[in-house]
Amino acid sequence: MGIMSVLAAAAAGWVFGAVWYMALSKPWLEASGIDCDETGKPKGGSPLPFVLSAFAMLLVAGMMRHIFGMAGIATAGAGLVSGLGVGLFFIAPWIMINNAYGMRPFKLTLIDGGYATFGCGVIGLVLTLI
Repeated sequence: MGIMSVLAAAAAGWVFGAVWYMALSKPWLEASGIDCDETGKPKGGSPLPFVLSAFAMLLVAGMMRHIFGMAGIATAGAGLVSGLGVGLFFIAPWIMINNAYGMRPFKLTLIDGGYATFGCGVIGLVLTLI
């Protein structure tokens, strides 16, 4: 049952990311500085980021499941709030550090940190529902 909950939570976090970045594609492309073609699509696209992001979601969901088990987090509300906390207080600050040293626009930190926060919230919710 644990493997299924991790797989489902990872998939939910990955799908949430697809929706998040589709909704924020223009500001994200602008803030990230990625070159686009005349149609507005990034030049030289590759499937690798999608594969890596799916793998990363598995790692995050697996570790969150472990932490939730050790902490006794079992209800949907606790899973959601704990997931939001992981994203907001662990992952988003790390994104901010990386973007600050790379002299990237703060808008990029808000977009990527928002995904980390709400994506982890989705993962935490799904982990406690399955």
